[in-house]
Amino acid sequence: MASPPLPTINRKLPILNRQLPTANCHLSTANRQLPTVTCHLSTANRQLSPMSSTIISPRAPDALGPYPHARRVGNLLFISGMGPRRRGEKTVPGVELDGAGRVVRYDIEAQCRAVFDNVRVILEDAGSSWDRLVDVTVFLTDLERDFATYNRLYGEYFAKVMPCRTTVGVARLPGLIAIELKCIATI
Repeated sequence: MASPPLPTINRKLPILNRQLPTANCHLSTANRQLPTVTCHLSTANRQLSPMSSTIISPRAPDALGPYPHARRVGNLLFISGMGPRRRGEKTVPGVELDGAGRVVRYDIEAQCRAVFDNVRVILEDAGSSWDRLVDVTVFLTDLERDFATYNRLYGEYFAKVMPCRTTVGVARLPGLIAIELKCIATI
């Protein structure tokens, strides 16, 4: 005796608070003990806003390469690695160079405050805010020397927000900087 045909399901699937095109799914039990589902997405007459957009902040420093300050995907904002440089300036806050352009000394506190300010303006220009940060990855070139100062300042700036955090020691960062942040926030 043959089983009755299983229903076909036609519905829109929600992803990141948006609707995907209609998914046409068919349930089947042919030659299987458990039912299987086969789905095909239809893109006909699709009128969706873009799921992804780039953000270039008019207040953040220019990127050192071909990348945006941030990328919005759905309700998430991914901020590119951001250092302490200031927009329109060639120098890095708190950095003293010798005649050959090598770092003689730097002030990690000045760099931390500058990079936190840069992240804040990118968040604001992208339509988010400091209190919507959910994850922060921090790169330091000298963990032993700079961690205590950075950690104290991080506590001042992030105490109320409490995003997840990862701190990584690295040998070098581009542009003569001692700290870089990579962040994820909601919009």
